[in-house]
Amino acid sequence: MSIYVGNLAYSVTRDQLESVFAEYGTVKRVYLPTEKETGRPRGFGFVELENEGDEDTAIEELDGAEWFGRVLKVNKARPRES
Repeated sequence: MSIYVGNLAYSVTRDQLESVFAEYGTVKRVYLPTEKETGRPRGFGFVELENEGDEDTAIEELDGAEWFGRVLKVNKARPRES
């Protein structure tokens, strides 16, 4: 499963996001999409943890939490629509 993390500050780095989720379990992957034209962050990302139970705990704890002055939106990522 993948976790969607929305409403991120544009200054957040991959390492910072990984360190927050590492508190809940082993992080397998962190992805911060950027705009193709400008290379700027898009304000959201995806995180995968090794254990699904850890992912559920992270979602419960972090959804609605304030980080870098913004309220995070954290939930299970939906499959990409084609």
